[in-house]
Amino acid sequence: MIGRITALKERFRQLYDANPQAVTKGPGRIDLMGHHTDYNDGFVLPVAISFEVLAAGRLRDDRTIRAYSSNFDSMAEFCLDDIAFDRVNTWSNYLCGMLVYLKEAGVELRGADLAIEGNVPVASGLSSSAAIEMAVGTLFQALLGFEMSGADLALIGQRAENKFVGINTGIMDQFISRLAQKDHALFLDCRTLACEQVPLDTGKTKIVVCDTMKRRGLVDSEYNLRRAQCEEAVRLLSQWIPGIKALRDVTPADLEMYQDRLPEVVRKRARHVISENARVLAGREALSQGRIEDFARLMDESQDSAREDYETSCFELDAMAGAARSAPGGMCSRLIGAGFGGANASLVREEFVDDFLAVVPERYRVKTGIEPRLYVCTAEAGAGVVES
Repeated sequence: MIGRITALKERFRQLYDANPQAVTKGPGRIDLMGHHTDYNDGFVLPVAISFEVLAAGRLRDDRTIRAYSSNFDSMAEFCLDDIAFDRVNTWSNYLCGMLVYLKEAGVELRGADLAIEGNVPVASGLSSSAAIEMAVGTLFQALLGFEMSGADLALIGQRAENKFVGINTGIMDQFISRLAQKDHALFLDCRTLACEQVPLDTGKTKIVVCDTMKRRGLVDSEYNLRRAQCEEAVRLLSQWIPGIKALRDVTPADLEMYQDRLPEVVRKRARHVISENARVLAGREALSQGRIEDFARLMDESQDSAREDYETSCFELDAMAGAARSAPGGMCSRLIGAGFGGANASLVREEFVDDFLAVVPERYRVKTGIEPRLYVCTAEAGAGVVES
């Protein structure tokens, strides 16, 4: 990261003829467990990773925001009193949304010159959007000195993405990007927003992201359909289980008792969500006790459930899971993000990482004809100031 910070500061000086007052980071994330449980008021277990967005900034004496993206080599400029959706520099809308809802929360904003650079792979399910939101939010907090909890900043990031950018995400991505601790996963209750740091030593066990290079299709329509099917399951089950508000309130024993009364597709969707919540709870316990092999088994079960019951996997994700599970040091492999393409995450024993990186791409190419990309990750701390 040091070399990237140096390069970003140099670019900042070239653009604005001044040094930045602060540089911040917002990390990407992997959802180790909790596939489509968030909108069912369930549990998730993500981890922040060693790929992040960097943001450098310096305050101005007016109301102008000038923001440069090194990834897109483009500049966006606007007034804080007239923040509008940018249909040309679409990357800047995550920044704009953060400023809109920081202002709504009562923060007295000032103009600033910004430069942003990220190495979070886009469209791989690693939440580059939350990374930029938390990098920018943390930067303005550093520049302006206002008090705000990490949870509240994460909620502003979610509002920015939901209401300004127009993407209907849950709260997991922003929470882990802001609140993560190094060598820990974050257990999050999506109903109460209660969270707990759970130890995950990525010194001995690496997380390897295996990007299938299959870009996700039909995510929006299928996401909305899955959500409707879960709501239908709750509506039907509430006839026999009074007081339930979401599938989070239904136990595996409840489903076993009433599943024959549900339509087949609705039953499958409910079975995935209910069993996935149980896996997250079991996974939290396994990590807390250092039982990494048990946690890996649960990750494999999560992938199998996503394929068979939630039907959010695809040929490429399945092929990658098969290649990774059988590779040297490969302990498990599970899709990350929404599914329908994107990437898998594998836990790999540290001493076998090089062998894993050599074997998996070849096995995947043979099966799919596609050249994948693999990234070795560690569990890192959440958004914060890296230089001031």
